[in-house]
Parts: sequence; structure tokens; C-alpha cells
Amino acid sequence: MKSAAEQLSTYKSVHLNRRNIQTHFIGIPLIIWSAFLLLATIRVPLGNLGETSLGLILGGLVLVYYVRLHVKLALGLTLFLIPVLYTTELVAHFAYAVWLALAIFIVGWIFQLIGHRYEKAKPAFVDDLNQLLIGPFFLMAEVYFMLGLEKSLNEQITSIAIEKRRMLEAQKAR
Repeated sequence: MKSAAEQLSTYKSVHLNRRNIQTHFIGIPLIIWSAFLLLATIRVPLGNLGETSLGLILGGLVLVYYVRLHVKLALGLTLFLIPVLYTTELVAHFAYAVWLALAIFIVGWIFQLIGHRYEKAKPAFVDDLNQLLIGPFFLMAEVYFMLGLEKSLNEQITSIAIEKRRMLEAQKAR
């Protein structure tokens, strides 16, 4: 498994433009909420224990992945995901839940695509699907950096990301 710094520097290499990052602070939470809403509509029987949703199961698995990457960032993501999981579990029982999830999902991706127009770079997941999981991780890292936390991680990933971006642009110029 690639380290947190490797994953974040790859993601940051196509997220250096401040306006792109700002659109991602809208788009990614919308996409996450809508994806968990869709997953919450899929119920999983637990025998005598009743049932749960696929959203709760996958939410737990994703958090385990984040803990393995970086415990401190995973703590922030846990604080973010708890209300996401709670609210999507509530809304999943309404008849319009799937349509609401699809509409919000589309709006979230519109914000993402607008951001990448500012960036003039393709989204990170185009070359590595795992980067879809790194988007929320990246935003949490950005929140930590804005708060003055994890300064050495910020310096490390930024320098690597700039070099990766130079290499990408050099390849594109050929």
C-alpha cells in the first residue's frame, strides 16, 4: 500500500490551483453524501441482529483504510463521516432517496469538473481509481494544513506534487 504522502502528493499534483481546491470543498462532500445515501438504500440482513446498510459497512471499511494511511487525518474523517452516515441513514427510508442521491451526485461532479477547468489538468482518478478514495483524505489534509497542523506532511507532499506536475506537463508537451 502506498503511503499517505505518496497518495496525497499524487492527488495534489493535479490540485494545485486554489479555485480547483475550493470547488472540491463543495463537490467532494456532495458526492460522498450522495454515494452514502445510495448505499444506505441497500439493506444487508444480519440474522438475529436485524439489518444494516451497505453504506454503514463500506463507511467502516473506508475508515479502516484511512486509519492505515494516517491516524490523525482518519480522526478528522471520522468526525466528518459520522454525520454523513447518520443523515443518509435517515433519508434512505424516503421514497425519493435514490433520485435525491443521483441529483446531488451530478451536482457534485459538476463542481469537480468546473474545478478541473481552472486547474487545466485531468482528475487524479483518471489514471488511478484509488484516487477516488483519496479525494476526501486530501480535503481533510487541507483542513489540517489550514489549521497549521501536519506542517511537515504539507511541505513533503507539496514539493513532491509540484515535481509530479512538472513531469506531467513535460509529458503532455511532447
